[in-house]
Amino acid sequence: MQLSSRLSRFNEPETLKMAKLGRELRAQGIDIVDLSLGEPDFDTPAHIKEAAIKAINDNWSHYTPVAGFLDLREAICHKLKRDNNLDYKPENIIVSAGAKQSISNAVLAVVDSGDEVIIPTPYWVSYSEIVKLAHGKVVFVATSIDNEYKITPQQLEAAITPKTKLFMFSSPCNPTGSVYHKEELKALAEVFKKYPDIFILSDEIYEYINFIGGHESIAQFEELKDRIILINGLSKGFAMTGWRLGYMAAPVAVAKGAEKLQGQFTSGTNAVAQRAAITALTGNLDSTHEMVKEFERRKKRVMELVQDLGSFKCAEPDGAFYIFPRVDEYFGKTYNGEAINSAEDLAMYLLNHCHVSTVTGKAFGEPNCLRLSFANSMKNIEEGFKRIKEGLSKLQ
Repeated sequence: MQLSSRLSRFNEPETLKMAKLGRELRAQGIDIVDLSLGEPDFDTPAHIKEAAIKAINDNWSHYTPVAGFLDLREAICHKLKRDNNLDYKPENIIVSAGAKQSISNAVLAVVDSGDEVIIPTPYWVSYSEIVKLAHGKVVFVATSIDNEYKITPQQLEAAITPKTKLFMFSSPCNPTGSVYHKEELKALAEVFKKYPDIFILSDEIYEYINFIGGHESIAQFEELKDRIILINGLSKGFAMTGWRLGYMAAPVAVAKGAEKLQGQFTSGTNAVAQRAAITALTGNLDSTHEMVKEFERRKKRVMELVQDLGSFKCAEPDGAFYIFPRVDEYFGKTYNGEAINSAEDLAMYLLNHCHVSTVTGKAFGEPNCLRLSFANSMKNIEEGFKRIKEGLSKLQ
């Protein structure tokens, strides 16, 4: 039996692979400290859960419009105006089963076979694989720790060709925690103004988890508005990962294209989650702000723990809940004859021998790094770093 060649075009996300391996070890009774997954360890705020319970009791249990309930799309427009000073109408909004589906819809709606898609590295694992599914050509642009892993206008312009169709990036960034400032975005916008046929996908799912002040969106530059595809969702800022609700704000033509695609794949998003999302997006952000304060406290502690290791070169993240240290100092070392030749080898060593789950930087386009999440309790973070320190000391 021959399976589709499509399956060989892309890879399984390393984030999900490491989580799966961790679960397998737990099933064997091994205590694993998970520093791999990007999932807040907080519960969904009570007022959002109450809205969901009310929706169930009010029998919101039927099929939903493919694009999402009108009043939810209005709530998203309200949020974008309140938090970002961006003017959108419900016709610009498509609600999906998570931001990942929103990204997939966007890429499939604008990318044709052979189109080039510029992605600065490091990048979120699924960007490149979704482009491959769309038969697009990925053009990676390597950034460096010296520039806080942010693409420069010069690098951007050098990467653009007549075949460039889309630029994809995130701010705050997964995996590096880098955050683009307004002036940096403005400088990129000046480049894009010269190339009116390029779409810009701005992944802003970590918007609220920002340690340096207010979030800046590239969509604020009006001259680019008709080709910016803004991606967001409720997973990170509202601790609603399992609710699977994301959204896109885009030019009407792109939104209609995404709606057409989604109508064939999943149709409308879960009704109860949509009703709860209205409450999340229009209510106060007190719970979100408290969560971010805790993430900031953990970040401070993680940077102390990294410093204590003495061997990881690491930029301090300005947003999200990850650190992305260089670990190539350990390449070439061994443990009981087992060689560490890559970040993937080191991640597997930490998992199998130290019982700490991390993710290889190769998955994010930077093979000399590891991604460690601090979306876990302080107790687990400290225990995880204790095990890492002990494990590293055994390498020779």
